[in-house]
Amino acid sequence: MEQDLPEQAGNTIAMLGRAYSLLGFQIVDGVVGAGFPQKPSHSAVFGQISREGNRLSELARGANMTPQAMGELVDELEELGYVERRPDPTDRRAKLIVLTPRGHECIAAGIATIQGIEERIDQVLGAKGHAELRRLLGKLLTTD
Repeated sequence: MEQDLPEQAGNTIAMLGRAYSLLGFQIVDGVVGAGFPQKPSHSAVFGQISREGNRLSELARGANMTPQAMGELVDELEELGYVERRPDPTDRRAKLIVLTPRGHECIAAGIATIQGIEERIDQVLGAKGHAELRRLLGKLLTTD
């Protein structure tokens, strides 16, 4: 029995996916426009790296990626001057991925871009609508 494919325009999952992609590209565009070249895939690192740094395996697990794929992203970010590998003070065999000063500046540009997007959402939905959107998304994300 052949099933009908869901209508993409009215499908909630498709709409959330499109919003995620659109907003992700807007963040990258803002950061690149501020003078910090990067790719959307780099958000897998920038979105979760801690101030103290992280092991590659932690970053990979947090992004639901293989360590090899995460290693490629870290290599690219290292070439761009955003991160560096340092010895882990708790384990001499391990390395920590840490932000460079340029990496911190890049994240600051990302935060400023996100704040601008949040303001745009306020303009489009109004403060109450934006708060309701956040409440509903929070509910979706915490439902088991």
